[in-house]
Amino acid sequence: METETQNIHPTPSPQPPPPPQTRRTHRSTHTLKPRHLPVPHLPKTGRTTGAHALLETLVAQGVTTIFGYPGAQIMPVYDALYDFPANLRHILVRHEQGAAHAAEGYARATGRTGVCMATSGPGATNLVTGIADAMLDSVPIVCITGQVSSTMLGKDAFQEVDMISVTMPITKWSYQITNACQIPEIVQRAFMIAASGRPGPVLLDITKDAQVGHFEWDSICRHTPPSHQPPPHRLRQAQLNLAADLINSAKRPLLIAGGGVTSAQAHLELLALSEKADIPIATTLMGLSACPTTHPLYFGMVGMHGNVAPNLLTGEADVIISVGARFSDRVTGDTSAYARHAKIVQIEIDPAEIGKNIRPAVALVADAKSALAALIEVTKTATHPHWIQTFKDAAAREYDEVLREALTPAGGHLHMGEVVREISRQTNGEALMVADVGQHQMMTARYSHFKRPRSFISSGGLGTMGFGLPAAIGAALGQPEREVIVVSGDGSIQMNIQELGTLAQEALPIKIVVLNNSYLGMVRQWQEIFLERRYSSTPISSPDFVAVAGGYGINAARLEHREDLPAAVAAMRESKGPYLLEVRVEPEENVFPMIPAGGALTDMRFR
Repeated sequence: METETQNIHPTPSPQPPPPPQTRRTHRSTHTLKPRHLPVPHLPKTGRTTGAHALLETLVAQGVTTIFGYPGAQIMPVYDALYDFPANLRHILVRHEQGAAHAAEGYARATGRTGVCMATSGPGATNLVTGIADAMLDSVPIVCITGQVSSTMLGKDAFQEVDMISVTMPITKWSYQITNACQIPEIVQRAFMIAASGRPGPVLLDITKDAQVGHFEWDSICRHTPPSHQPPPHRLRQAQLNLAADLINSAKRPLLIAGGGVTSAQAHLELLALSEKADIPIATTLMGLSACPTTHPLYFGMVGMHGNVAPNLLTGEADVIISVGARFSDRVTGDTSAYARHAKIVQIEIDPAEIGKNIRPAVALVADAKSALAALIEVTKTATHPHWIQTFKDAAAREYDEVLREALTPAGGHLHMGEVVREISRQTNGEALMVADVGQHQMMTARYSHFKRPRSFISSGGLGTMGFGLPAAIGAALGQPEREVIVVSGDGSIQMNIQELGTLAQEALPIKIVVLNNSYLGMVRQWQEIFLERRYSSTPISSPDFVAVAGGYGINAARLEHREDLPAAVAAMRESKGPYLLEVRVEPEENVFPMIPAGGALTDMRFR
């Protein structure tokens, strides 16, 4: 029978699949009820192959775009894909890691589950970084890999890799399909699991004989047992009342919004609670754009390179309401010194996250949207003028100590912050900004303005260099009406620079800004501050990015002088197709404020 472990024997006869089994992990995966599981519109009769059944089921799940790369063990699916030109658009990436990141970008831009596909062996293992990235950032993607025929499993066949064992720690569910008739049911379950509860990645490994095998739609697969769907978490009234009592009695409350606010589409509820109870809002890196940056109660980002006001005043708050955030080390710093005076209300859909890093006074295990809506009903209208003024004063301090120099330098090379701020000014905060990982990521997070939800996409928990360009491709395909700008560094862009080929082939109007400081900037910054400027292996040479882009037929330009910045950004935005703008920036510029790893939020450095 088929299991979640490697199946080394062929299945002698068609059997209905067992109920899905979820692995034991730090993350709870037992809440499998989907938010929006489409009603399948599958053929009720007729003989078909597993490959065609897979694609029919994807269409039934509402899938329109697949990111992938063909190979021998997934070839039957690609052959079947030839028959779906009007239903499924396949985006041929240049590396399978790009397919996984593109699926992530698509999911985060749209709120729908992204799909990527690869062959067995190296094709499948090249997806692993993207799968792990999606797991840590709670991104719903379904990854489909081809596999050698079931008769060859366990025999070290050409390009055989046990992908179930490889991916079990970094997926919500991994399943190997060895019989064609399983495909419709298992694929539907995969989408349910990926999108339900706390979202995340699912991997389906399909043997080649399952892809080419035939079955009748109305045969045994019509009688498989129902998917395991435990009842959703229900808010406990007693806990809700305790949370309301804390908020209503608070003198110095603070709202921290994480990525769960975006996943739950709880942006309006977040603002409603903040405005009703006069509570300042901060976001994590993953929570950016959950609140408009121009909102009078929004005071920036918390964490290692976060804003002064929310970081310092976390230590003075008496009540903190955390919504869809997991209290990562990059947010809390030294947990023993975190929010010592605050009682914490933690709103979290995943029970495994409750108290894992920070112990709350009250826990509401629920979807952020429903929990916030319920809290609004029992929270009293309040004002906290002196507390809000404290935030404004701290923000003014940050301007004096950091922002003035970062955004209006007296001379010298261009600074990363002023480039990002000019882009934000010209786009009026309406662009969908995708950031790679490094100093440029923090500059994009700190100095961009956001007016709309789902306007900032970056790799958070895994910190994956090379994420930006393929994720932007996925985002642009998911939201074709939006202006998509990806900000990268000279190190990060070279991790997946081959995806310029995908960008050119699809003629997507993505704008790429490469902030080139000739270093692996974030590592160099740590070497400067903590290792006496011993720049070991961080100076990096790069190709002529303008020439590389030109080789792909992509318009490009280089910017070196401050006076040319507005015109260069305007020319980039006015270009009809893809465009790369390389900006030569200050080589040894640092991102401040900065909290040293393991330090308390009060250990903030300004230089």
